[in-house]
Amino acid sequence: MAKEKVKNHSEFEELVENPDALAQRLYGSEDFVKKNKSKLLGVFIAIAAVIVGGFLYYNYRSTQNVEAQNAMFQAVYYFEADSLSKALNGDGQNVGLLEIADDYSGTEAGNLASFYAGVALLKQGQFAEAAERLQDFESDDYLLQARAYSLTGDALLEQGKHSEAADQYKKAANHNANEFFSPQYLMKAGIAYEAGNNYGAAAEVYDQIIKDYVASAEVTDAKKFKARAEMLAGGSN
Repeated sequence: MAKEKVKNHSEFEELVENPDALAQRLYGSEDFVKKNKSKLLGVFIAIAAVIVGGFLYYNYRSTQNVEAQNAMFQAVYYFEADSLSKALNGDGQNVGLLEIADDYSGTEAGNLASFYAGVALLKQGQFAEAAERLQDFESDDYLLQARAYSLTGDALLEQGKHSEAADQYKKAANHNANEFFSPQYLMKAGIAYEAGNNYGAAAEVYDQIIKDYVASAEVTDAKKFKARAEMLAGGSN
């Protein structure tokens, strides 16, 4: 390694101190370009195509996002008015959340449409469809993302998928864990485990609340539920 460094340093000094050596090196580079002009031109064209393609794609996505936002206006109005069928499927003139989520997937507005659609489907009792839409949703907003995990848990719990629901609740609790929401989600996880007769896992979740969130409003209930879960776990052995 040391010899290689010395060699490189010597070459550098020669190029700096010897104009003829520098000219020879530049001439060699020029000769290389002449010999490989076609190949280099192809590389430059390919690079340019990637840059231009990326720029066009970005503009396309930006346009698509604006279109999706405009389309969502009426759908969200129906959602907030609790007209869930119109919110999901449109009113004949305006498209609904389901179509927006599908047609504009990959845009921020299309992503948000998936969340709204999931909540609306959950309210309508279409639990499998709700879980699917909510699982499609991704957000940098840690509160909203945690909420989506919890709602997915609700949809799974309604289908009798207790363990999967509990996993979603714990995912919500551990997503940027905080003193206010995390204990609530953990309580839901414990209840989901109990609904599936997994009392040992329920007791562990309640214990996590007791140990990690001592100042939370859920601690008192967590202690009661833990004692009950441990008793039921012992009885089931």
